[in-house]
Amino acid sequence: MSRMGDVLAGFHAAWEFESDSVLIRYERGIRTPKLFQALGERRVPLTAFEAVTLTPGKRGTVVLHARPRPGADPLMEAADGQLKESCDPYRLVLPAERETLAEYYADELRARLSEPGPAERFLVDAPEVPKSFKAYDGKASFDGTTVRFRWFWTGASSAKWKAGDQSFAVTELSGVEWRSPEVFEGHLRLLRGEAAPVQPDQDPSAVVFGLGYGPVHESLPFAAAVLAAVRSRGAAAVVPAAAVARRDPADIAERIRHLGELHQAGLVTDEEFSVKKAELLAEL
Repeated sequence: MSRMGDVLAGFHAAWEFESDSVLIRYERGIRTPKLFQALGERRVPLTAFEAVTLTPGKRGTVVLHARPRPGADPLMEAADGQLKESCDPYRLVLPAERETLAEYYADELRARLSEPGPAERFLVDAPEVPKSFKAYDGKASFDGTTVRFRWFWTGASSAKWKAGDQSFAVTELSGVEWRSPEVFEGHLRLLRGEAAPVQPDQDPSAVVFGLGYGPVHESLPFAAAVLAAVRSRGAAAVVPAAAVARRDPADIAERIRHLGELHQAGLVTDEEFSVKKAELLAEL
Protein backbone atom coordinates (compact mmCIF):
# COMPACT_ATOMS: atom_id res chain seq x y z
CA MET A 1 0.00 0.00 0.00
CA SER A 2 1.04 3.63 -0.19
CA ARG A 3 1.86 3.84 3.52
CA MET A 4 3.00 0.79 5.46
CA GLY A 5 1.39 0.21 8.82
CA ASP A 6 -1.92 1.97 8.07
CA VAL A 7 -4.72 0.32 10.05
CA LEU A 8 -8.44 0.20 9.32
CA ALA A 9 -10.36 -1.04 12.37
CA GLY A 10 -13.81 -2.61 12.13
CA PHE A 11 -16.16 -4.18 14.63
CA HIS A 12 -14.52 -7.61 14.81
CA ALA A 13 -11.16 -7.13 13.12
CA ALA A 14 -8.48 -4.64 12.15
CA TRP A 15 -6.72 -4.68 8.78
CA GLU A 16 -3.13 -3.46 8.63
CA PHE A 17 -2.11 -2.55 5.09
CA GLU A 18 1.47 -3.27 4.08
CA SER A 19 3.36 -2.97 0.80
CA ASP A 20 2.69 -6.53 -0.33
CA SER A 21 0.06 -7.89 2.05
CA VAL A 22 -2.78 -7.24 4.46
CA LEU A 23 -2.41 -8.39 8.06
CA ILE A 24 -5.84 -9.19 9.47
CA ARG A 25 -6.07 -9.28 13.27
CA TYR A 26 -9.33 -10.63 14.68
CA GLU A 27 -10.64 -9.37 18.00
CA ARG A 28 -11.54 -11.55 20.94
CA GLY A 29 -14.86 -10.97 22.62
CA ILE A 30 -18.35 -12.26 23.18
CA ARG A 31 -19.71 -10.74 19.97
CA THR A 32 -16.83 -11.80 17.74
CA PRO A 33 -17.54 -14.98 15.72
CA LYS A 34 -15.71 -17.94 17.26
CA LEU A 35 -14.10 -18.75 13.92
CA PHE A 36 -12.41 -15.33 13.90
CA GLN A 37 -11.14 -15.89 17.44
CA ALA A 38 -9.77 -19.29 16.47
CA LEU A 39 -7.91 -17.79 13.50
CA GLY A 40 -6.30 -15.06 15.60
CA GLU A 41 -4.53 -13.26 12.78
CA ARG A 42 -3.76 -13.97 9.13
CA ARG A 43 -1.34 -12.39 6.69
CA VAL A 44 -2.81 -12.35 3.19
CA PRO A 45 -0.52 -11.42 0.28
CA LEU A 46 -2.05 -8.98 -2.20
CA THR A 47 -1.56 -11.59 -4.95
CA ALA A 48 -4.18 -13.73 -3.17
CA PHE A 49 -7.01 -11.26 -3.80
CA GLU A 50 -9.33 -11.46 -6.78
CA ALA A 51 -11.73 -8.54 -6.19
CA VAL A 52 -12.52 -5.83 -3.65
CA THR A 53 -15.94 -4.32 -2.97
CA LEU A 54 -17.41 -1.76 -0.60
CA THR A 55 -21.16 -2.05 0.00
CA PRO A 56 -23.75 -0.76 2.50
CA GLY A 57 -24.20 -3.03 5.51
CA LYS A 58 -26.90 -3.38 8.12
CA ARG A 59 -27.83 -0.71 10.66
CA GLY A 60 -25.51 2.11 9.65
CA THR A 61 -22.49 0.10 8.55
CA VAL A 62 -20.43 -0.46 5.41
CA VAL A 63 -18.68 -3.68 4.45
CA LEU A 64 -15.24 -3.88 2.87
CA HIS A 65 -14.91 -7.29 1.24
CA ALA A 66 -11.66 -8.54 -0.28
CA ARG A 67 -12.54 -11.75 -2.10
CA PRO A 68 -9.68 -14.27 -2.40
CA ARG A 69 -8.82 -16.00 -5.66
CA PRO A 70 -10.01 -19.60 -6.02
CA GLY A 71 -7.31 -21.90 -4.71
CA ALA A 72 -5.47 -19.19 -2.77
CA ASP A 73 -6.69 -19.92 0.77
CA PRO A 74 -7.00 -23.47 2.18
CA LEU A 75 -9.60 -22.30 4.71
CA MET A 76 -11.96 -20.99 2.02
CA GLU A 77 -11.29 -24.01 -0.21
CA ALA A 78 -12.25 -26.36 2.62
CA ALA A 79 -15.34 -24.25 3.43
CA ASP A 80 -16.48 -24.53 -0.21
CA GLY A 81 -19.00 -21.68 0.06
CA GLN A 82 -20.67 -22.98 3.22
CA LEU A 83 -19.69 -20.18 5.61
CA LYS A 84 -22.37 -17.79 6.79
CA GLU A 85 -21.81 -14.22 5.62
CA SER A 86 -21.13 -13.08 9.19
CA CYS A 87 -18.31 -15.63 9.48
CA ASP A 88 -16.53 -14.70 6.24
CA PRO A 89 -12.98 -13.82 7.39
CA TYR A 90 -12.55 -11.47 4.41
CA ARG A 91 -15.43 -9.16 5.35
CA LEU A 92 -14.59 -6.06 7.42
CA VAL A 93 -17.68 -4.37 8.86
CA LEU A 94 -17.22 -0.67 9.72
CA PRO A 95 -19.37 2.25 10.95
CA ALA A 96 -20.86 4.16 8.01
CA GLU A 97 -18.92 7.28 8.99
CA ARG A 98 -15.70 5.51 7.93
CA GLU A 99 -16.98 4.92 4.40
CA THR A 100 -14.69 7.52 2.82
CA LEU A 101 -11.59 6.04 4.45
CA ALA A 102 -12.73 2.51 3.54
CA GLU A 103 -13.23 3.59 -0.09
CA TYR A 104 -9.67 4.92 -0.16
CA TYR A 105 -8.27 1.55 0.92
CA ALA A 106 -10.59 -0.32 -1.42
CA ASP A 107 -9.24 1.74 -4.33
CA GLU A 108 -5.67 1.10 -3.18
CA LEU A 109 -6.29 -2.64 -3.11
CA ARG A 110 -8.02 -2.67 -6.50
CA ALA A 111 -5.04 -0.91 -8.05
CA ARG A 112 -2.83 -3.83 -7.01
CA LEU A 113 -4.97 -6.70 -8.29
CA SER A 114 -2.74 -7.97 -11.08
CA GLU A 115 -3.19 -11.75 -11.05
CA PRO A 116 -6.80 -12.71 -11.78
CA GLY A 117 -7.99 -16.30 -12.01
CA PRO A 118 -7.36 -19.38 -9.88
CA ALA A 119 -4.13 -19.62 -7.92
CA GLU A 120 -1.79 -22.50 -8.76
CA ARG A 121 -1.00 -23.05 -5.08
CA PHE A 122 -2.13 -21.87 -1.67
CA LEU A 123 -0.91 -18.33 -1.02
CA VAL A 124 -2.34 -17.97 2.49
CA ASP A 125 -0.93 -20.03 5.35
CA ALA A 126 -3.11 -22.81 6.73
CA PRO A 127 -4.06 -22.84 10.43
CA GLU A 128 -1.20 -24.13 12.55
CA VAL A 129 -1.06 -27.72 13.76
CA PRO A 130 -1.48 -29.76 15.90
CA LYS A 131 -5.25 -29.65 15.62
CA SER A 132 -7.99 -31.77 17.21
CA PHE A 133 -11.72 -31.68 17.85
CA LYS A 134 -14.51 -33.91 19.12
CA ALA A 135 -17.05 -35.13 16.62
CA TYR A 136 -20.19 -37.03 17.60
CA ASP A 137 -18.69 -40.44 16.95
CA GLY A 138 -15.01 -39.90 17.63
CA LYS A 139 -12.06 -37.61 18.27
CA ALA A 140 -10.09 -36.35 15.28
CA SER A 141 -6.46 -35.25 15.63
CA PHE A 142 -3.83 -34.06 13.16
CA ASP A 143 -0.12 -33.55 13.86
CA GLY A 144 0.88 -32.26 10.44
CA THR A 145 1.64 -35.64 8.85
CA THR A 146 -1.05 -38.04 10.10
CA VAL A 147 -4.79 -37.77 10.73
CA ARG A 148 -6.16 -40.03 13.45
CA PHE A 149 -9.76 -40.94 14.31
CA ARG A 150 -10.42 -42.49 17.71
CA TRP A 151 -13.97 -43.76 17.98
CA PHE A 152 -16.32 -43.09 20.91
CA TRP A 153 -18.26 -46.17 21.97
CA THR A 154 -21.25 -43.95 22.73
CA GLY A 155 -21.54 -42.61 19.18
CA ALA A 156 -19.62 -44.68 16.65
CA SER A 157 -21.49 -47.11 14.41
CA SER A 158 -20.80 -50.85 14.52
CA ALA A 159 -19.08 -50.49 11.13
CA LYS A 160 -16.54 -48.10 12.61
CA TRP A 161 -16.01 -50.26 15.66
CA LYS A 162 -15.35 -53.24 13.43
CA ALA A 163 -12.80 -51.21 11.47
CA GLY A 164 -11.13 -49.91 14.63
CA ASP A 165 -9.39 -46.60 15.25
CA GLN A 166 -7.95 -45.13 12.06
CA SER A 167 -4.68 -43.46 11.03
CA PHE A 168 -4.16 -41.76 7.66
CA ALA A 169 -0.85 -40.35 6.45
CA VAL A 170 -1.38 -37.25 4.33
CA THR A 171 0.53 -39.05 1.56
CA GLU A 172 -2.45 -41.44 1.31
CA LEU A 173 -5.02 -38.68 0.85
CA SER A 174 -6.28 -36.82 -2.20
CA GLY A 175 -8.44 -34.24 -0.43
CA VAL A 176 -10.89 -33.38 2.32
CA GLU A 177 -14.68 -33.10 2.28
CA TRP A 178 -16.08 -30.78 4.96
CA ARG A 179 -19.83 -30.37 5.41
CA SER A 180 -20.77 -27.70 7.91
CA PRO A 181 -22.15 -28.86 11.27
CA GLU A 182 -24.81 -26.18 10.82
CA VAL A 183 -26.52 -28.23 8.07
CA PHE A 184 -28.02 -31.71 7.96
CA GLU A 185 -25.48 -34.56 7.88
CA GLY A 186 -22.46 -32.40 8.65
CA HIS A 187 -19.20 -34.34 8.59
CA LEU A 188 -15.49 -34.39 7.80
CA ARG A 189 -14.44 -37.06 5.32
CA LEU A 190 -10.90 -37.85 4.18
CA LEU A 191 -10.71 -38.57 0.46
CA ARG A 192 -8.37 -41.16 -0.98
CA GLY A 193 -9.04 -40.90 -4.69
CA GLU A 194 -12.04 -43.17 -4.91
CA ALA A 195 -15.71 -42.22 -4.62
CA ALA A 196 -17.21 -42.50 -1.15
CA PRO A 197 -19.57 -45.52 -1.34
CA VAL A 198 -21.21 -45.24 2.08
CA GLN A 199 -22.80 -42.69 4.37
CA PRO A 200 -20.38 -40.82 6.67
CA ASP A 201 -21.69 -42.56 9.79
CA GLN A 202 -20.64 -45.90 8.25
CA ASP A 203 -17.37 -44.70 6.71
CA PRO A 204 -14.18 -45.21 8.79
CA SER A 205 -12.64 -42.37 6.75
CA ALA A 206 -15.15 -39.87 8.15
CA VAL A 207 -16.33 -38.41 11.43
CA VAL A 208 -19.86 -37.06 11.77
CA PHE A 209 -20.93 -33.89 13.52
CA GLY A 210 -23.93 -33.20 15.73
CA LEU A 211 -25.30 -30.66 18.17
CA GLY A 212 -22.23 -29.30 19.95
CA TYR A 213 -19.85 -31.63 18.10
CA GLY A 214 -17.45 -30.51 15.37
CA PRO A 215 -18.30 -26.77 15.55
CA VAL A 216 -17.19 -24.62 12.63
CA HIS A 217 -14.43 -22.85 14.56
CA GLU A 218 -12.82 -26.23 15.39
CA SER A 219 -13.55 -28.52 12.45
CA LEU A 220 -13.02 -26.05 9.60
CA PRO A 221 -9.46 -24.96 10.59
CA PHE A 222 -8.74 -28.68 11.07
CA ALA A 223 -9.99 -29.46 7.56
CA ALA A 224 -8.00 -26.55 6.11
CA ALA A 225 -4.79 -27.70 7.80
CA VAL A 226 -5.22 -31.23 6.44
CA LEU A 227 -6.07 -29.96 2.96
CA ALA A 228 -2.97 -27.73 2.88
CA ALA A 229 -0.76 -30.65 3.95
CA VAL A 230 -2.28 -32.87 1.25
CA ARG A 231 -1.73 -30.26 -1.46
CA SER A 232 1.88 -29.66 -0.43
CA ARG A 233 2.88 -33.28 0.10
CA GLY A 234 4.46 -33.50 -3.36
CA ALA A 235 7.19 -31.10 -2.25
CA ALA A 236 7.79 -32.91 1.02
CA ALA A 237 9.47 -36.18 1.77
CA VAL A 238 7.19 -39.14 2.31
CA VAL A 239 6.74 -39.64 6.03
CA PRO A 240 6.10 -43.26 7.09
CA ALA A 241 3.01 -43.90 9.18
CA ALA A 242 3.75 -43.68 12.86
CA ALA A 243 3.83 -46.86 14.89
CA VAL A 244 0.74 -47.55 16.95
CA ALA A 245 1.25 -46.24 20.45
CA ARG A 246 0.45 -48.46 23.41
CA ARG A 247 -2.93 -47.63 24.90
CA ASP A 248 -4.31 -47.39 28.38
CA PRO A 249 -5.32 -50.91 29.57
CA ALA A 250 -8.57 -49.50 30.99
CA ASP A 251 -9.41 -48.07 27.58
CA ILE A 252 -8.70 -51.43 25.90
CA ALA A 253 -10.86 -53.24 28.45
CA GLU A 254 -13.75 -50.85 27.80
CA ARG A 255 -13.46 -51.38 24.04
CA ILE A 256 -13.43 -55.15 24.43
CA ARG A 257 -16.52 -54.90 26.65
CA HIS A 258 -18.35 -52.85 24.02
CA LEU A 259 -17.20 -55.25 21.29
CA GLY A 260 -18.70 -58.06 23.35
CA GLU A 261 -22.01 -56.21 23.50
CA LEU A 262 -22.01 -55.89 19.70
CA HIS A 263 -21.22 -59.61 19.44
CA GLN A 264 -24.06 -60.58 21.75
CA ALA A 265 -26.44 -58.35 19.80
CA GLY A 266 -25.53 -60.14 16.59
CA LEU A 267 -23.87 -57.11 15.01
CA VAL A 268 -20.44 -58.75 15.01
CA THR A 269 -19.75 -62.32 13.89
CA ASP A 270 -17.74 -64.82 15.95
CA GLU A 271 -14.80 -64.45 13.59
CA GLU A 272 -14.94 -60.64 13.61
CA PHE A 273 -15.14 -60.66 17.41
CA SER A 274 -12.09 -62.90 17.75
CA VAL A 275 -9.98 -60.94 15.23
CA LYS A 276 -10.84 -57.52 16.68
CA LYS A 277 -10.32 -58.67 20.26
CA ALA A 278 -6.88 -59.98 19.32
CA GLU A 279 -6.04 -56.63 17.67
CA LEU A 280 -7.06 -54.75 20.79
CA LEU A 281 -5.07 -57.02 23.11
CA ALA A 282 -2.03 -56.58 20.85
CA GLU A 283 -2.10 -52.84 21.59
CA LEU A 284 -1.38 -53.41 25.29
